[in-house]
Amino acid sequence: MDKILSSVIMPALNEEKNILTAIDVTLKAFDDLGISGEVIVINDGSIDKTKELVEGLISKGGGRVRLLNHPAPQGVGASFWDGVDKAAGEIVFMLPGDNENNPYETMRYLKLMEDVDMVVPFVFNKKARSGFRNILSYIYKLIINLTFNTSFNYTNGTVLYRKCVLTDFTYRDRGFFFQTDILIRLARKGYLFAEVPYSLGVREAGKSKAVSFSSFLKVAKGYLKLAIDMYLKREFYLNKYKFNKDSVSIKRYAHHG
Repeated sequence: MDKILSSVIMPALNEEKNILTAIDVTLKAFDDLGISGEVIVINDGSIDKTKELVEGLISKGGGRVRLLNHPAPQGVGASFWDGVDKAAGEIVFMLPGDNENNPYETMRYLKLMEDVDMVVPFVFNKKARSGFRNILSYIYKLIINLTFNTSFNYTNGTVLYRKCVLTDFTYRDRGFFFQTDILIRLARKGYLFAEVPYSLGVREAGKSKAVSFSSFLKVAKGYLKLAIDMYLKREFYLNKYKFNKDSVSIKRYAHHG
């Protein structure tokens, strides 16, 4: 088997109407772009037919698809980290099983990973979401950037990570804050990243689980944890420029003295 370049981690909670399409368009993007990749579906305690549909696909020869099952919902962050642990690819990123994200929009930037350890997409077609959702995103982004002295355009997208930079994490947020938590910790360490525009699709079936009171509580908890680690435990300063030995960042910093 050829070396796998990219592992797509695909969390799915009750996505029986979307999951097969999400997998299909992802595999087609691999083929069209000439990328050696795999899809790791994380069935996060679904009570519909999500699990059975993916198992059926695999039994019919879906060699590039793997399935991990959570007996009960554990959260999108937990699903992501479980996928990272099992990923065979050098580069990992998440595409939700709701088929809202076009894989081409993220995979087109894989070439940039030769020069950075993270590619951070931000949504440019904001009309794909409701005005209320856009207002929430704006407020969220403002709070994050002001708190942690960053200037990200978006922190909850389909971020491309070099897997090695995720292996040193001692704390793993398991809720909706996980993506922001990872980005802030890595950026403040000095890891190199590139921000790129991407187009967001529209969910064809089902309802988003990102906007709910329980999600808000988990985000607030994650935010407070990150603030404590960064300022009270001084992780901003203690871990600055301490890179994984296999990262692009350590090589580029060394090259430029």
